[in-house]
Amino acid sequence: MIIYLDGKYLPEGLAKVSVFDHGLLYGDGVFEGIRAYNGRVFRLKEHIDRMYDSAKTLDITPPISKEEMIVAICEVLRRNKLTDAYIRPIITRGVGDLGLDPRKCPKASVIVIAVTWGAMYGDLYEKGLKAVTVSVRRNPAECLPPNVKSLNYLNNILAKIEANYKSGDEAIFFDTNGYISEGSGDNLYVVKNGEILTPHTLNNLRGVTRMVVLELAESLGITVKEQNLGYFDLYTADELICTGTAAEVAPITWVDGRVIGTGKPGPVTRQLMAAFTAITKKEGYPINKKAGAPAAAKPKAKAAVKKAAPAKAKKTAAKKK
Repeated sequence: MIIYLDGKYLPEGLAKVSVFDHGLLYGDGVFEGIRAYNGRVFRLKEHIDRMYDSAKTLDITPPISKEEMIVAICEVLRRNKLTDAYIRPIITRGVGDLGLDPRKCPKASVIVIAVTWGAMYGDLYEKGLKAVTVSVRRNPAECLPPNVKSLNYLNNILAKIEANYKSGDEAIFFDTNGYISEGSGDNLYVVKNGEILTPHTLNNLRGVTRMVVLELAESLGITVKEQNLGYFDLYTADELICTGTAAEVAPITWVDGRVIGTGKPGPVTRQLMAAFTAITKKEGYPINKKAGAPAAAKPKAKAAVKKAAPAKAKKTAAKKK
């Protein structure tokens, strides 16, 4: 495996970071999870924009431009001969000392890893995931904003540990106000009476896949509402959906011992799964695109599947952020 590390393309065994890197010592850095499908990197610009916004929030100055990051990502894919992959670009604070002061880290560090990655949940896309609500609460926005995709993922890991002990495939976070936040690594949606209800993105990550799903829902004529949701909405949902770059679009059919809907992936879920698969097959930044060539304008996501009866045409209520 060839990995990009601070301007060099190195074999996995030689790609090493300092023990004084603040990304290792304190989780002081940011990252993205990106997918490549059929020789194209899906929603690459959106991921890179979010990554650099996260870095700015943490006052980290990336040592390379967005354009240079895109070049590095595509080159890693080419060198590893990957056309379908999961990509992990990382920006750490860089090498400093054992103190907390970020001023002791003169230059940030960049890493890009790309690996083969199939369906994250295997056959559960047909069966549905089991999810459990967890006692640990999502970091409040006034402490560590969930919209910063930082290397400090201990909050998420604590949720995943609890879900593992409770035999859940995924954890469901609530925030400190008692509202549904997100999964340990994905956004959540309640489907009720043919409408999609999803939390506002103050207490959860502004997912790139979330943005795509809301666009697809609009093109399918499915009403989407952003609102606060609680346990009642969760347990009485007709369908539950989780989405993320790694997870893609996945159904949840069981929560805390309660069967959701019919206990099988529902019609709205299946619509969105099919539409998402279709759009990833035709959209994306070409891996073999020449550096410096202008990017083609990205069209608004349109579903390539037939509308199902339960999803009646309605005007989308959500304002996408």
